[in-house]
Amino acid sequence: MAVSLRRKREAPRGRYTPNLWPVWIVGPLALIAASALGWVIYHYAYDHFAQAAANQQPPKPVDINDVLKATVTALTLVGAVLAGLYAYRKQLLAEGDAHRADASQLAERYTTAAEQLGHDQAAVRLAGVYALARLADDWAEQRQVCIDVLCAYLRMPYEPDHTAQGHKAGEREVRQTIIRVIRDHLQDPEARTAWCRNNFNFTGAVFDGGSFSDSHFRGTVYFVGARFAGGTVDFDRATFSRGTVSFADATFSGGTVTFRLSTFSGGTVYFDRATFSGGTVTFRLSTFSGGAVSFVGATFSGGEVSFLNATFSGGTVYFDEATFSSTASFFNATFSGGRVNFGDATVTDGMVDFGDATFSGGTVDFRGATVNGGTVGFRDATFCGSTVIFGAAFFGGTVNFGAAFLGGTVNFGDAMFGGGTVDFGDAMFGGTVFDWGPLPVPAGA
Repeated sequence: MAVSLRRKREAPRGRYTPNLWPVWIVGPLALIAASALGWVIYHYAYDHFAQAAANQQPPKPVDINDVLKATVTALTLVGAVLAGLYAYRKQLLAEGDAHRADASQLAERYTTAAEQLGHDQAAVRLAGVYALARLADDWAEQRQVCIDVLCAYLRMPYEPDHTAQGHKAGEREVRQTIIRVIRDHLQDPEARTAWCRNNFNFTGAVFDGGSFSDSHFRGTVYFVGARFAGGTVDFDRATFSRGTVSFADATFSGGTVTFRLSTFSGGTVYFDRATFSGGTVTFRLSTFSGGAVSFVGATFSGGEVSFLNATFSGGTVYFDEATFSSTASFFNATFSGGRVNFGDATVTDGMVDFGDATFSGGTVDFRGATVNGGTVGFRDATFCGSTVIFGAAFFGGTVNFGAAFLGGTVNFGDAMFGGGTVDFGDAMFGGTVFDWGPLPVPAGA
């Protein structure tokens, strides 16, 4: 019996058939157990009635009929309990049959959908996409597997140019449909069929359009090494509250990726070592209240990154060791508690623009940065409580501070100047604390 129980515990997950003993063992054992139980109950009842009869005056003999009635009643009750257990056992077997039938049906649906995705005709592949999505909704235990298959399809080689060799007719529509199906399942995190907490792997995929707007990311999403060669991929109004989205080593050579009105309240978005050679990434009107966006080691050689009208109230944006020969714009952004790091970044021919930005509590850190031919601009910005640090920075280009300094701190300590220009033309000084370092104190400061 101990061996049987151990086998039952070690049965593989998903197996619903109970381990039953053979009838030729169970039958004799049940008969012996019933006889033993009846014998014990009879003697217990006999002793009870014998003691009761002996206590009477005058003493009376034991009524065997009463003993037999009590024994039969007790055995009947035990039999009823065993009958209930037997009925429960039959119910378990019936449920096992139902589970096996469901599992068999779901497996058949999975096989059919996978075959459709591999079909030569685009229309059949589209049917496979919708079939796999419906299967993911119905099969919660294997939902991640279905999602992995859809993501794997997007990772397959793809030629977006319809005139190039290797282009497949209708392929773009199939891929756009997969993206649309994924987005539709990321809209409501509380929905029964939501995929918000699942993981998505688009490593090395080619994107020439698609929308993830209004999505909620609470799992892990990889765009590592992906190529954005054209079209627009938008994450507008998306929410990154606990998830991680990685564009590390991705290439933006012509497309546009938008995060307009997105909210970063705890998630992390990585663009580490990404290459922006012609595309555009925009975080216009986005809110950073606790999340982080990292462009560590990224190269901006022709594209543009825009944080126009963005709000930084607690999040962090990292541009450490990034190289700028194009534009990163923080025009009219608000820094009330967040942090933007440009440590060891290099601005050569590009521009980092903080024009019209408001610094009321955040920190912008250029420690160790090199401005060598490019421009860092703070024209018409307002400093009323934040901190801007240029410690150990190297200026060979232009830094324009035509701003209003009404509070906060600006630090040029240990900065080095190699022929560059720091321009405070039109600046207003009304309370900001400066550490001028080697910089000549401008008039009016």
